[in-house]
Amino acid sequence: MELQHTHFRAMIFYDFKSGLNQQQSHSRLQAVFGYEAPSRTTVYDWFGEFRRGRRSLEDDPRSGRPAEATTGVQVAAVQRLVEEDGRVTVLQIAEEVGISSGSVSSILHKSLGLRKVSARWVPHMLMEEQKQKRVHWCHFMLEKFDGGRSNAVWDIVSGNETWVYCFDPETKQQSQQ
Repeated sequence: MELQHTHFRAMIFYDFKSGLNQQQSHSRLQAVFGYEAPSRTTVYDWFGEFRRGRRSLEDDPRSGRPAEATTGVQVAAVQRLVEEDGRVTVLQIAEEVGISSGSVSSILHKSLGLRKVSARWVPHMLMEEQKQKRVHWCHFMLEKFDGGRSNAVWDIVSGNETWVYCFDPETKQQSQQ
């Protein structure tokens, strides 16, 4: 069983009502729960709350910004900007959308599953259609460089996550690795 904050607060309240002091309550919790027990400061703070008449064990509502500031509208705006220009930077996106660069990074990596490769935002995993486009591009390049017989072909490396075609300099033949 995993104890929540409210469980420990109930035990502290019980000790308070039983007439124990803060040190006795903290020592008792430490003896039973060890490192899982609330800190000395927490026990003292809750004793103070109960002395002032508090009877709720729940946290008070807090104002301020939400834990997650990313909305669907922001994700859509970031996605639109990346689709328009794959070379757009995090700072440019942050300025355009009006959110922090940390939020932009979170959207790009977590929500959209993108990563930066050669100054372009690309998906982590390629779809089958994207793999086929790469195959067609490689065939085009092979034709352009005379099937690998052109010396310029040695400067080209092509492939994806599942295969790579290489040229053997000895035989000047392509092989699949």
